[in-house]
Amino acid sequence: MPVRKPPTARQRRLGAELRRMREHAGLSLTDAAVRHRVDKTAISNTEAARFGVSPDRVRVWASNYSCPDQAYVDALADMARERGSSWWDEYRDSLPAELLDLAEMEHHASMLRSAQIMHIPGILQQPDYMRGIFAEAVPAMRPETLDRHTEFRIRRAALLDRADPPPCEFVIHESALRMRFGDRNVLRRQLEYMLEQSDRPGITLRIVPFEAGGFANAGSSILYACGPVSALDTVQIDVPTGATFLDAENYLVNYRAVLDRMRERAIGPEASVGFIREVAKGI
Repeated sequence: MPVRKPPTARQRRLGAELRRMREHAGLSLTDAAVRHRVDKTAISNTEAARFGVSPDRVRVWASNYSCPDQAYVDALADMARERGSSWWDEYRDSLPAELLDLAEMEHHASMLRSAQIMHIPGILQQPDYMRGIFAEAVPAMRPETLDRHTEFRIRRAALLDRADPPPCEFVIHESALRMRFGDRNVLRRQLEYMLEQSDRPGITLRIVPFEAGGFANAGSSILYACGPVSALDTVQIDVPTGATFLDAENYLVNYRAVLDRMRERAIGPEASVGFIREVAKGI
């Protein structure tokens, strides 16, 4: 089997889940090779996402591991079935790989939960606001690179135009409503645009006002993508060097708790829309 091109985060996740399944069964690579009747290097390469895997093989290996969760196995088989290029592959030679992985994660999510402290959520951003954010990058972006990043983020936002967009809940701190990226007019247009987007079915905005006080994980933003089963959820967080993706069970449990607690501090959706409208009027 030929080695594939550098795997995506989703492909690496599939390999990692196959490894976890084997380890939960208490099998070494040698033990698994005997059960599967393959060389153990084939298993190692598949788990490392260096080799692809077919849906049928996923099901056979899951059966050999006595995995009892059929919904989980079905979801992994669906991941293995994915073939061909997607729109984000057009940017593979011009943007960091983690941005492509982010678009792929959003595309496959069954629901998106976002907690934002200092920025408006990416897929709710208006182009001039995006440019204001990218203009602050260190090192500074070349004009053509800034254009490419802006174009990519706009295409990510097209997720909301699909016939079956995932439900999205955006919990946004008041700081993000007041932080300017660009001039006063850019911020006002951004808030007005976000209000327009809030009219879409499945979009929920919740604002955490300053007066709500502190809350868990107040120093960073979170994007939580729900998978077809909870074991396949993914957390994405921003770090100074790019984006980080987390999928270990403990991380998922803890970040769900963080989002739930931040949601408790937020005002309701209707009140949040009114809050944004008042902030926009005051700019």
